[in-house]
Parts: sequence; C-alpha cells; structure tokens
Amino acid sequence: MINYWKLNNGARLVVEEIPHIRSAAIGIYIEVGSRHEPEGMKGASHFIEHMLFKGTEHLSARDIAEKFEVIGGQLNAFTSKEYTCLYARILDENLFEAADILFDMLFDSKFYLRDFETEKGVIVEEINMNEDAPDDLIHDRFARCLWLDHPMGSPILGTLATVSGFSRDDVYAFYKSAYVPSNLVISVAGNVNAIEVKDQIEKHLEHQANLEVDFPSTNPNQYHSFIDLLEKDTEQVQICVGVQGLSYNDENRYILNVMNSIFGGGMSSRLFQKIREELGLAYSIYSYPSNYSDTGAYSIYIGTGKNKIGQCFEALQSQTEYLVTQGITSEELERTQRLIKSSMYLGLESVMNRMSRLGKSVIMYDKIVSPEEAIDRVMQVNEQQIKDLAVKLLGSQPISAAAIGPADVLGEVEKQYKNLWG
Repeated sequence: MINYWKLNNGARLVVEEIPHIRSAAIGIYIEVGSRHEPEGMKGASHFIEHMLFKGTEHLSARDIAEKFEVIGGQLNAFTSKEYTCLYARILDENLFEAADILFDMLFDSKFYLRDFETEKGVIVEEINMNEDAPDDLIHDRFARCLWLDHPMGSPILGTLATVSGFSRDDVYAFYKSAYVPSNLVISVAGNVNAIEVKDQIEKHLEHQANLEVDFPSTNPNQYHSFIDLLEKDTEQVQICVGVQGLSYNDENRYILNVMNSIFGGGMSSRLFQKIREELGLAYSIYSYPSNYSDTGAYSIYIGTGKNKIGQCFEALQSQTEYLVTQGITSEELERTQRLIKSSMYLGLESVMNRMSRLGKSVIMYDKIVSPEEAIDRVMQVNEQQIKDLAVKLLGSQPISAAAIGPADVLGEVEKQYKNLWG
C-alpha cells in the first residue's frame, strides 16, 4: 500500500508498506543540483553532499559511520543535475534510528572549517580522477557542448577553479537556502507503518524554518550541432555522438525507452550486435537517453581502437539511417516490451528500487506513477511511433560529436564526422 502526503511545511512524503520482509529504505531528495548553482559556485551541490557526512552538532563523522555499521545499515548519497539524494537501507526495526541520523545530517551539518578545507582536497582529487578516466569524461564533454553557456552543461563535480575557490560561508549559505522542508521529497519503503513514519517525519520537520526556495531558472539554449575534440594520450578513442533528446515530461518518453532498448540499450541491441559482435569494431558501444525537467539528450557512446574510427562511424551511420528509414520489426518490439516489463517487475523485488522509484516519481511528476501504469504505456508503443520518433530525433536534427584521444587520431575523427554528418 502506498501513501502520499503533502505536509504542512511543504515537504512531500511517500511511504510504501511492504509486509513480510525485514528491510526498509529511506531516501531524502533535495531539489537542488548542479543546474541551480550560481556562477562561481559550480560544484557546490556535490560539495554539500560530501559535507553532510563530516559531522553535526551531535555526531562526529566517525559517530555517523559507526552508528550505521552497528545496525548493519548502508548509508550513501549522490548529486545529479536537478536534485541531491541522501539515503539509507536498514532493517525495519532500525528505520527510526536511521532517520534520526539522516535528518541530523540533513539540517544540522556544521561545515567545520578544517573539514571544509580537507574536503576541498578530496574533491579536487575526484575531479582529477574523472579527468584521468576518459570513458567517464567524454559524457561531461558532450553535455557541456550540448548545453553550452547554460547551467545544464556544468559538470556536477564542479571545476578545479571553482572548487578551489569555495569559501566556507558561501557554501554554507547555499546549503541553508536549499536544505529546507519545502524543498524536500522523503520516500520510505519496506516493512513499516505509514502513519508511524508520517508522525516521526513531521517531528523532524516541525522546528525547521518554513522557507520558500526560488532558484533562477532559464530554458536551455536552442540546440546547434557541434564537434568537440580533446587531446589526450589514450590507447582507445572515446567518442560520444548524439542529439537533443526529450524531457521527462514529454509523453514520448515511453516510446524513447523502447526505441533505445532496441537500438543500443543492451547486449541484444542492434548497435551492440552489429558493431561489436559482428564487425568487432568497438569494445564498448551503447546508447542512452538523459531526461530532465525541460530538456534532454540522446547519446551513443563508442570506445574503439585508433585504426577503426572510419569503419565505426560508417557502421553507426548505417544503423542510424536504417532505424530512421526502416524502423523496427514487430519481433523486436515484442521482445523489448517483454524485457522492459520483466526488468521493471524484477526491480520491484528490491526495497531500494521501490524507494527510489517512488521518490523520483514524486520529484518529477508530483504524483505516484504506478509500475502498472508505466508498463501499460510501454506495452502500448507500436512500430510506427518508434519510426516517427527516430525520424524526429535522429533524422531531423544535426548529429553532434565529442571525442577524446591522441591529436593525430582526433584529426581522423573530425574528417569522418564531417564526411558523414558535418
């Protein structure tokens, strides 16, 4: 049974009761991410996520870690472009103990100056590590160019310059402005009593300032194609090819998920089977949609050898053109619909997945989208809808590309790109 409340202080709470299991999961979603950061504070949301673990008025960083280890719980957090999440998985009997710690971290982290300066060094190393991992960096490079001069293109980690220049007071003020009840979605799933959970959550929120959050928001710039080349001495060439995609509010998102699964979303997909398995042109290749509140991207990642770029691009262009002109088969559609259906239902066997699904549903749509509703929408997708969407995304928009590799190889990437899409 799922219960959903909008609490008096503006917070939203969703609780799913799942009897006959012994676990529970709680996630606190804060509607602040890298797109909400002021100029000069890029990376602040991710920095705050780290600082939540560094101690409160009541608990040191070690206390937080030990308290979760004692109850066998798992505690973690992540930052995205549009929200941050602090979450835990515990035994059902330890839910309220875990919630006490989470809300203490959420509202009363102290950002002690010594910890603040230490964490600067940690995140600088995280940025350096990302720069040394071209298969991760390539996606940031593509996003930066896709949403050029807009906060959506900013890296979630920030930059060496912004992070090194953070002041404790500025970051703390940003934290206090965003981490307020009206900006929260709390999601709980497991062997719990929903009314008891609501009572406990309200006690944690009742003494918090009831502030409104109003981040400046601008729509991303109009899409223009690009090619972005970054010289690095790598063994493989990392390539990201793509176009502007759909927002998560677009009704075609279900069609996109089916299309993506068929085209490049898994090991049975066309791109994987043709380019990796049949032709042996890439070690890794896959496609993926990125959906946000008012924009999106549709991207294809390729990790390939320096002497296979031309063949790889030609095979990719051929597969893309075939999707746009010929669409898909009924057999592909039926297989993919069954795959998505089974994946969704199997995912519901995880209490963490249930909690996450509910939290994201509320933060994105301000309502509960049931698995049955989502699956029904997937099962309604037909071949013509997929062909029409393929034409819209991949047949009517100019293709863009980003690549990382040695200078001489990047010249070949640019040449092949211009021959096919430039």
